[in-house]
Amino acid sequence: MSCTAIILAAGRGERMRPLTDHCPKPLLQVRGKPLMQWPLEALARAGVSDVMVNTAWLGAQIPAFFGDRFTPATTQQATGAAVRMHYSDEGRDFGAALETAGGIVRALPQLADPFWVLAGDVFAPDFVFSMAALNDFRASGKLAQIWLVPNPPHNPGGDFGLTDEGLASNEATSRLTYSTVGLYRHAFFAPPYCDIVAGNPHGTKSPLAPMLRMATGQRLVSARRYTGLWVDVGTPQRLAQLNQVPDS
Repeated sequence: MSCTAIILAAGRGERMRPLTDHCPKPLLQVRGKPLMQWPLEALARAGVSDVMVNTAWLGAQIPAFFGDRFTPATTQQATGAAVRMHYSDEGRDFGAALETAGGIVRALPQLADPFWVLAGDVFAPDFVFSMAALNDFRASGKLAQIWLVPNPPHNPGGDFGLTDEGLASNEATSRLTYSTVGLYRHAFFAPPYCDIVAGNPHGTKSPLAPMLRMATGQRLVSARRYTGLWVDVGTPQRLAQLNQVPDS
């Protein structure tokens, strides 16, 4: 087990068509660099040395672009040591993406415990993958910790509440949106929350949300707010807005 983070990059990106007909969504350009490069630079700044990326749709393009080692440019915005890149090719092994939980379980034998999970199609350039957050979570006894953001227009009802104790809640009337950034233990991907064998040798497809809600109901998911810039780059319109040049 070596990878401290997994970037989810296997989706088809249907809502981004035609942009994703020939390019996987994580490689679409945002402000001069591939979308997935932004979190890679943040992980490098945090000292993460090994990152797993799951792929499926046009998945060969991602390792072809980043290779087996990502070295961030030495600038004010992007500094850090080189990151060793590892890939879980769901498209090659099973013909399609395994959904979020299925993809994570597929890569689980190569992931540290605990580990970061993040989506390769979300733009959150200010997020800090801090060692303090990792250590606090490790000592907490919780199975997962998720970061919540203000509800965007496309998800006005939100996903989870946030209690005064710092726990995620299924019952709260006021909810926030799950940012897709979280910390997870291996035990979260075991019964009773997940019945898939570690390594997912049969390519079982499974979503993450039902597992999160089950563990949340047992008070085993902590939560924090993230208040920096956050965009789910899910449509060509959102991508275009991110890439607009400000009026001078």
